[in-house]
Amino acid sequence: MDSPVLSAKQLAKTYGTTVALAGVDLSVRQGEAVAVMGPSGSGKTTLLHCLSGILRPDHGEVVARTERVHVRVTDLKDADLARLRREEFGFVFQQGLLLPELTALENAALPLMLAGVGRREAEQHAAGWLAHLGLAGLEGRRLGEMSGGQVQRIAIARSQATGPGVTFADEPTGALDQTTSAEVLHALLGATVGRGRTLVMVTHDEAVAARCSRIIRLQDGRIVHDSAAQGTHPVARGVQPAASHPVAAAPGTINPYAADPAWTEGVE
Repeated sequence: MDSPVLSAKQLAKTYGTTVALAGVDLSVRQGEAVAVMGPSGSGKTTLLHCLSGILRPDHGEVVARTERVHVRVTDLKDADLARLRREEFGFVFQQGLLLPELTALENAALPLMLAGVGRREAEQHAAGWLAHLGLAGLEGRRLGEMSGGQVQRIAIARSQATGPGVTFADEPTGALDQTTSAEVLHALLGATVGRGRTLVMVTHDEAVAARCSRIIRLQDGRIVHDSAAQGTHPVARGVQPAASHPVAAAPGTINPYAADPAWTEGVE
Protein backbone atom coordinates (compact mmCIF):
# COMPACT_ATOMS: atom_id res chain seq x y z
CA MET A 1 0.00 0.00 0.00
CA ASP A 2 1.20 3.53 -0.78
CA SER A 3 2.49 5.60 2.11
CA PRO A 4 -0.11 8.01 3.49
CA VAL A 5 0.09 11.62 2.37
CA LEU A 6 -0.58 12.62 6.01
CA SER A 7 0.20 10.55 9.08
CA ALA A 8 -0.47 11.59 12.67
CA LYS A 9 0.52 9.59 15.72
CA GLN A 10 -0.69 10.17 19.28
CA LEU A 11 -1.57 13.83 18.78
CA ALA A 12 -2.37 15.52 22.08
CA LYS A 13 -3.27 19.14 22.72
CA THR A 14 -4.67 20.89 25.77
CA TYR A 15 -5.75 24.45 26.49
CA GLY A 16 -5.32 24.90 30.22
CA THR A 17 -7.40 22.12 31.75
CA THR A 18 -9.39 21.53 28.55
CA VAL A 19 -8.33 18.52 26.51
CA ALA A 20 -8.72 19.26 22.80
CA LEU A 21 -6.92 16.17 21.45
CA ALA A 22 -6.30 13.05 23.50
CA GLY A 23 -3.89 10.89 21.52
CA VAL A 24 -5.25 10.89 17.96
CA ASP A 25 -3.84 8.50 15.36
CA LEU A 26 -4.79 9.21 11.75
CA SER A 27 -3.54 8.35 8.26
CA VAL A 28 -4.87 10.03 5.12
CA ARG A 29 -4.18 8.70 1.66
CA GLN A 30 -3.61 10.66 -1.53
CA GLY A 31 -6.85 11.46 -3.30
CA GLU A 32 -9.10 11.11 -0.27
CA ALA A 33 -11.75 13.64 0.70
CA VAL A 34 -11.95 13.36 4.48
CA ALA A 35 -14.77 15.03 6.41
CA VAL A 36 -14.02 15.66 10.09
CA MET A 37 -17.19 15.95 12.19
CA GLY A 38 -18.20 16.15 15.83
CA PRO A 39 -19.95 18.39 18.34
CA SER A 40 -18.63 21.79 19.34
CA GLY A 41 -15.48 21.37 21.45
CA SER A 42 -14.74 17.86 20.16
CA GLY A 43 -11.36 18.88 18.73
CA LYS A 44 -12.19 19.18 15.02
CA THR A 45 -10.47 22.46 14.28
CA THR A 46 -7.58 21.69 16.63
CA LEU A 47 -6.94 18.47 14.71
CA LEU A 48 -7.04 20.34 11.40
CA HIS A 49 -4.63 22.97 12.72
CA CYS A 50 -2.19 20.38 14.09
CA LEU A 51 -2.21 18.40 10.85
CA SER A 52 -1.53 21.53 8.82
CA GLY A 53 1.16 23.01 11.07
CA ILE A 54 -0.90 26.00 12.21
CA LEU A 55 -0.69 24.65 15.77
CA ARG A 56 2.01 22.58 17.39
CA PRO A 57 0.63 19.62 19.38
CA ASP A 58 1.80 19.15 22.94
CA HIS A 59 2.70 15.55 22.09
CA GLY A 60 2.79 13.34 19.02
CA GLU A 61 3.96 13.83 15.46
CA VAL A 62 2.65 14.65 12.01
CA VAL A 63 4.40 13.53 8.82
CA ALA A 64 3.52 14.87 5.37
CA ARG A 65 4.54 12.89 2.30
CA THR A 66 3.35 14.52 -0.91
CA GLU A 67 4.68 14.38 -4.43
CA ARG A 68 7.08 17.24 -3.68
CA VAL A 69 7.98 17.00 -0.01
CA HIS A 70 8.47 14.44 2.74
CA VAL A 71 8.78 16.15 6.11
CA ARG A 72 8.03 15.63 9.77
CA VAL A 73 5.79 18.64 10.18
CA THR A 74 6.06 18.69 13.97
CA ASP A 75 9.86 18.99 13.77
CA LEU A 76 9.99 22.01 11.46
CA LYS A 77 11.14 25.42 12.61
CA ASP A 78 8.65 28.27 12.37
CA ALA A 79 10.06 29.63 9.11
CA ASP A 80 9.96 26.21 7.45
CA LEU A 81 6.45 25.61 8.77
CA ALA A 82 5.33 28.89 7.24
CA ARG A 83 6.86 27.89 3.93
CA LEU A 84 5.23 24.47 4.00
CA ARG A 85 1.82 26.00 4.67
CA ARG A 86 2.35 28.61 1.98
CA GLU A 87 3.60 26.35 -0.78
CA GLU A 88 2.50 22.76 -0.18
CA PHE A 89 -0.72 23.07 1.81
CA GLY A 90 -3.84 24.87 0.63
CA PHE A 91 -6.38 26.47 2.98
CA VAL A 92 -10.04 27.40 2.60
CA PHE A 93 -11.79 28.87 5.63
CA GLN A 94 -15.42 29.69 6.38
CA GLN A 95 -15.03 33.41 5.73
CA GLY A 96 -12.37 33.02 3.04
CA LEU A 97 -9.85 35.20 4.94
CA LEU A 98 -9.04 37.08 1.75
CA LEU A 99 -7.71 40.65 1.65
CA PRO A 100 -10.58 43.05 0.84
CA GLU A 101 -8.28 45.74 -0.52
CA LEU A 102 -7.00 43.38 -3.24
CA THR A 103 -8.77 42.33 -6.41
CA ALA A 104 -9.90 38.76 -7.04
CA LEU A 105 -6.85 38.21 -9.24
CA GLU A 106 -4.43 39.67 -6.71
CA ASN A 107 -5.88 37.55 -3.91
CA ALA A 108 -5.58 34.36 -5.96
CA ALA A 109 -2.03 35.20 -7.09
CA LEU A 110 -0.75 36.18 -3.64
CA PRO A 111 0.58 32.72 -2.55
CA LEU A 112 2.65 32.47 -5.72
CA MET A 113 4.14 35.92 -5.29
CA LEU A 114 4.96 35.12 -1.65
CA ALA A 115 6.74 32.02 -2.97
CA GLY A 116 8.93 34.21 -5.18
CA VAL A 117 7.07 33.91 -8.49
CA GLY A 118 7.04 37.09 -10.57
CA ARG A 119 3.82 39.10 -10.55
CA ARG A 120 3.00 38.63 -14.24
CA GLU A 121 3.50 34.87 -14.12
CA ALA A 122 1.66 34.54 -10.81
CA GLU A 123 -1.33 36.49 -12.09
CA GLN A 124 -1.39 34.49 -15.31
CA HIS A 125 -1.64 31.24 -13.38
CA ALA A 126 -4.15 32.68 -10.92
CA ALA A 127 -6.31 33.87 -13.80
CA GLY A 128 -6.35 30.31 -15.11
CA TRP A 129 -7.74 29.07 -11.82
CA LEU A 130 -10.33 31.84 -11.60
CA ALA A 131 -11.53 31.01 -15.10
CA HIS A 132 -11.61 27.31 -14.24
CA LEU A 133 -13.87 28.13 -11.28
CA GLY A 134 -16.27 30.23 -13.33
CA LEU A 135 -14.91 33.67 -12.46
CA ALA A 136 -13.53 34.73 -15.85
CA GLY A 137 -14.16 38.43 -16.37
CA LEU A 138 -14.31 39.16 -12.63
CA GLU A 139 -10.56 39.30 -12.03
CA GLY A 140 -10.54 43.03 -11.33
CA ARG A 141 -13.39 43.07 -8.81
CA ARG A 142 -12.87 43.45 -5.10
CA LEU A 143 -14.58 41.29 -2.51
CA GLY A 144 -17.30 43.83 -1.70
CA GLU A 145 -18.47 43.64 -5.30
CA MET A 146 -18.94 39.87 -5.26
CA SER A 147 -21.33 37.33 -3.75
CA GLY A 148 -20.41 34.98 -0.91
CA GLY A 149 -20.16 32.06 -3.29
CA GLN A 150 -17.87 33.98 -5.63
CA VAL A 151 -15.64 34.99 -2.72
CA GLN A 152 -15.29 31.34 -1.68
CA ARG A 153 -14.37 30.42 -5.26
CA ILE A 154 -11.59 33.00 -5.08
CA ALA A 155 -10.46 31.36 -1.84
CA ILE A 156 -10.41 27.99 -3.61
CA ALA A 157 -8.40 29.47 -6.49
CA ARG A 158 -5.94 30.95 -4.01
CA SER A 159 -5.64 27.63 -2.17
CA GLN A 160 -4.80 25.75 -5.38
CA ALA A 161 -2.50 28.25 -7.10
CA THR A 162 0.71 26.56 -5.90
CA GLY A 163 -0.53 23.05 -6.68
CA PRO A 164 -0.69 21.89 -3.03
CA GLY A 165 -0.64 18.19 -2.25
CA VAL A 166 -3.13 18.64 0.60
CA THR A 167 -5.92 21.18 1.05
CA PHE A 168 -7.41 21.91 4.48
CA ALA A 169 -10.88 23.42 4.68
CA ASP A 170 -12.61 24.60 7.87
CA GLU A 171 -16.38 24.96 7.42
CA PRO A 172 -15.90 26.27 3.85
CA THR A 173 -19.65 26.30 3.18
CA GLY A 174 -20.82 27.23 6.69
CA ALA A 175 -21.77 30.82 5.82
CA LEU A 176 -23.53 29.98 2.54
CA ASP A 177 -27.10 29.14 1.62
CA GLN A 178 -27.88 25.58 0.56
CA THR A 179 -27.70 26.15 -3.20
CA THR A 180 -24.49 28.18 -3.05
CA SER A 181 -23.01 25.67 -0.59
CA ALA A 182 -23.55 22.84 -3.06
CA GLU A 183 -21.92 24.84 -5.86
CA VAL A 184 -18.88 25.79 -3.78
CA LEU A 185 -18.46 22.24 -2.48
CA HIS A 186 -18.59 20.88 -6.01
CA ALA A 187 -15.89 23.37 -7.04
CA LEU A 188 -13.72 22.49 -4.03
CA LEU A 189 -13.98 18.74 -4.59
CA GLY A 190 -13.28 19.12 -8.28
CA ALA A 191 -10.21 21.30 -7.67
CA THR A 192 -8.73 18.86 -5.15
CA VAL A 193 -9.75 15.19 -5.19
CA GLY A 194 -10.97 15.61 -8.76
CA ARG A 195 -7.30 16.10 -9.64
CA GLY A 196 -5.97 13.29 -7.49
CA ARG A 197 -5.10 15.52 -4.53
CA THR A 198 -6.19 15.32 -0.93
CA LEU A 199 -8.84 17.28 0.96
CA VAL A 200 -9.30 17.32 4.75
CA MET A 201 -12.39 19.28 5.70
CA VAL A 202 -14.05 20.17 9.00
CA THR A 203 -17.82 20.43 8.62
CA HIS A 204 -20.96 20.27 10.74
CA ASP A 205 -23.14 19.63 7.69
CA GLU A 206 -24.09 15.98 7.12
CA ALA A 207 -24.94 16.72 3.48
CA VAL A 208 -21.44 18.13 2.92
CA ALA A 209 -19.82 15.17 4.68
CA ALA A 210 -21.86 12.75 2.56
CA ARG A 211 -20.09 14.09 -0.55
CA CYS A 212 -16.71 13.02 0.86
CA SER A 213 -15.12 9.60 0.50
CA ARG A 214 -14.44 9.25 4.22
CA ILE A 215 -16.01 10.55 7.43
CA ILE A 216 -14.20 10.84 10.76
CA ARG A 217 -16.16 11.70 13.90
CA LEU A 218 -14.52 13.14 17.02
CA GLN A 219 -15.77 13.16 20.59
CA ASP A 220 -13.82 14.63 23.51
CA GLY A 221 -10.62 14.79 21.49
CA ARG A 222 -10.74 11.18 20.27
CA ILE A 223 -11.79 9.54 17.03
CA VAL A 224 -14.93 7.57 17.80
CA HIS A 225 -15.84 6.64 14.22
CA ASP A 226 -13.88 6.33 10.99
CA SER A 227 -15.72 5.15 7.89
CA ALA A 228 -12.41 3.86 6.50
CA ALA A 229 -12.71 1.06 9.06
CA GLN A 230 -15.39 -0.38 6.78
CA GLY A 231 -12.60 -1.24 4.38
CA THR A 232 -13.72 0.90 1.45
CA HIS A 233 -12.29 4.13 0.07
CA PRO A 234 -14.81 5.36 -2.49
CA VAL A 235 -14.20 8.36 -4.69
CA ALA A 236 -15.74 11.54 -3.32
CA ARG A 237 -19.37 11.54 -4.40
CA GLY A 238 -19.88 13.03 -7.83
CA VAL A 239 -16.16 13.66 -8.44
CA GLN A 240 -14.08 11.69 -10.89
CA PRO A 241 -10.32 11.73 -10.30
CA ALA A 242 -7.93 12.67 -13.07
CA ALA A 243 -7.03 9.47 -14.90
CA SER A 244 -3.80 10.36 -16.63
CA HIS A 245 -1.60 11.09 -13.62
CA PRO A 246 -1.92 10.82 -9.81
CA VAL A 247 -1.65 14.59 -9.56
CA ALA A 248 -2.81 15.98 -12.87
CA ALA A 249 -1.67 19.32 -14.21
CA ALA A 250 -4.21 21.97 -13.34
CA PRO A 251 -4.95 25.34 -14.89
CA GLY A 252 -3.01 28.03 -13.11
CA THR A 253 -0.72 25.62 -11.27
CA ILE A 254 3.05 25.90 -11.09
CA ASN A 255 5.61 24.27 -8.85
CA PRO A 256 7.22 26.78 -6.47
CA TYR A 257 9.70 24.09 -5.35
CA ALA A 258 11.17 23.61 -8.83
CA ALA A 259 14.01 26.04 -8.19
CA ASP A 260 14.82 24.64 -4.77
CA PRO A 261 14.93 20.82 -4.70
CA ALA A 262 16.75 20.93 -1.36
CA TRP A 263 13.44 21.82 0.29
CA THR A 264 12.45 18.14 0.21
CA GLU A 265 13.56 16.77 3.55
CA GLY A 266 13.75 13.00 3.93
CA VAL A 267 12.11 11.35 6.91
CA GLU A 268 12.99 7.79 7.79
